[in-house]
Amino acid sequence: MSFESLGLAPFLLRALSEQGYETPTAIQEQAIPLALAGRDLLAGAQTGTGKTAAFGLPLLQHLATNSQEVSSGGPRKPRALILTPTRELATQVHDSLRGYSKYLRIPSACIYGGVGMGNQLDILRRGVDLLVACPGRLIDHIERRSIDLSGIEVLVLDEADRMLDMGFLPSIKRILAKLPKQNRQTLLFSATFEESIKQLALEFMRNPEQIQVTPKNTVAELITHRVHPVDGGRKRDLLLHLLAQDSREQTLVFARTKHGSDKLAAFLDKSGIKTAAIHGNKSQGQRLRALADFKAGRVTVLVATDIAARGIDINELPKVINFDLPMVAEDYVHRIGRTGRNGATGEAISLVAQDEVKLLRQIVRLLGRDMDIRDVPGFELQVPIRWGNSAPGKADSDMGDRGVRKTSHARRPHGDAPRHAHAGPKKTGGGRREGGGGAGQARAAQGQGQRRGGGGRSQGSSRAV
Repeated sequence: MSFESLGLAPFLLRALSEQGYETPTAIQEQAIPLALAGRDLLAGAQTGTGKTAAFGLPLLQHLATNSQEVSSGGPRKPRALILTPTRELATQVHDSLRGYSKYLRIPSACIYGGVGMGNQLDILRRGVDLLVACPGRLIDHIERRSIDLSGIEVLVLDEADRMLDMGFLPSIKRILAKLPKQNRQTLLFSATFEESIKQLALEFMRNPEQIQVTPKNTVAELITHRVHPVDGGRKRDLLLHLLAQDSREQTLVFARTKHGSDKLAAFLDKSGIKTAAIHGNKSQGQRLRALADFKAGRVTVLVATDIAARGIDINELPKVINFDLPMVAEDYVHRIGRTGRNGATGEAISLVAQDEVKLLRQIVRLLGRDMDIRDVPGFELQVPIRWGNSAPGKADSDMGDRGVRKTSHARRPHGDAPRHAHAGPKKTGGGRREGGGGAGQARAAQGQGQRRGGGGRSQGSSRAV
């Protein structure tokens, strides 16, 4: 299927062609024709699936081909509103839409908190057709009466689940109350469809078409997942060891707290690895500068809290490292969604201490797939991790002295694959669950993985969770 077959106008097709877009993604194939037909849309799509174009292209075509009612006096009212959870996502969406509308004259603005109001007020006074905004700052403008939303024809809620997670539901409802109820098209995009999302949709959407291009909480198939058990006190040293293996490789590192991100970034920088940090306590200028330096290769490591798990678009990012596991398993999916995009391979590495074992189990169950678990030579555990008997799945057959092959490749020959942590019991051809000695095998594997020294273990060990 081509973009031409979706019903897009020539001025959009020309801009897409010049940017190198040839074939629509699955979400674009399904969403664009429905949106062009004026339908309300409830769309399930993960970050990195091309959802910005899925709602942005029909929105731009609507603005370009439908004339605006001329109001008497005052600036022109915005005709389309896109709400996003974070400043980074707002600027990314705005930049993408400006690229798609290269051959159109559609005045637009991107408004978010963390910066002064002056420039935003100037732009709004001049009048815009398209507004990309974060809920908090948009409420500020509503209260100042510096914006009139009564002319909105198309509303987009991007990453609606994230906005609800961040506590924006009251703000969203206040904004919706300012929008026209008649003749408004609403497009809601969300990675998940929790009950709160469905309830919100029922309140302000008209018989929405529902599409889901990826199962809930799936991750790109080209991402390899690896876990390195480590004593909590040696995490920083292990991270430095992994990063030093190729100090030129761009890596996004996730930490749990803002303070921890700053400390970790300072440690890595002092150790000779060009590092920047990005989190909610940074000013907007600092965050944009850090992201720009990372994209340009001026820094090779970006340490981030979960604020960066969505909305940061970095082409061909090869590696994401979880220095701390997220407290919510779903956030793992959003974190590693920064890599393995658009057909590229990616690597997701997690450093796991004893107090994070339960979090790891939740992630493995959520993914529904295997995860390699192995020691790093020189960083073997001083106190063996107690994986417990309630961990999901069972160990594969014993690897003996074969050890683990080099991990520089995303794919391994089948015969050399390490043992895995399984997401759950597998079914045999006759439908019976494999089980039997599962827990015992896991304990045996754990015992082998804790041996040291003797007998020529080649590259470390692997074990099952």
